[in-house]
Amino acid sequence: MLALERRNLILEKLQQEKKVVVSELSQLYNVSEETIRRDLDKLEKEGFATKSYGGAVVNEDLSIDMPFSIRKNQNVAGKQKMAEIVADLVNEGDHLFLDASTTAVFVAKALKEKERLTIITNSMEILLELTDVSGWTIISTGGNLKEGYLAFLGSRTEEAIRSFYVDKVIFSCKALDMDWGIMESRESFGMAKKAMIRSAKKKILVVDSTKFDQTAFSVAGKLREVDVVVTDRRPSERWLHQFSEQQIECLYPGCATQKKEQAV
Repeated sequence: MLALERRNLILEKLQQEKKVVVSELSQLYNVSEETIRRDLDKLEKEGFATKSYGGAVVNEDLSIDMPFSIRKNQNVAGKQKMAEIVADLVNEGDHLFLDASTTAVFVAKALKEKERLTIITNSMEILLELTDVSGWTIISTGGNLKEGYLAFLGSRTEEAIRSFYVDKVIFSCKALDMDWGIMESRESFGMAKKAMIRSAKKKILVVDSTKFDQTAFSVAGKLREVDVVVTDRRPSERWLHQFSEQQIECLYPGCATQKKEQAV
């Protein structure tokens, strides 16, 4: 097993269990405890973990971005449920932006039964996911490929996005705050999302419940710019009131509005 592969497995275990023990990891991966300590040193330097006596605990600071391969395995059930709701909002023949979030990958999978879609994306993972779909138009924004994120970013990406106007943008975010709005940990991600929001008729934000009442470094857009919020569980009454005040439709598994959409 390569060192990078082992570290990714350790990081995934950290995300699931919140802490790891050196002696247990040594036995699990059949390497010396010193090798595991070097792995944990590396993860700590990258900001993913905090070493403790005999092991390490996960760094849950929202400003730290986990690798794409780790994030796509988080809250899989929730992402699948949200993707199913989003699929009901997409009409055959729609032109769509899909961002480079792991949530958008699940949306892409849920859309595969639709006909004649045009998908524009800055996600390498979505491009690969849709290689077996026929009858669609798949457009890559191009740009600079961000290491570890499978995302095209930068001025060329933003310029490509601005050259289109689509029916719907479907995107996620790092954090959602009532005052600051839609937020990302990196400016480059925020700028790409901002361009997508401005170039779409209908804006659909797909965000799991852990992102509510959180903040991050870069503002990607204001809450009032969103038409629909799709989440994995019923938000607090405070958030539901906020959505109602700003005339934002909120959909989540089991909500009456979702049932109505599915019945149509």
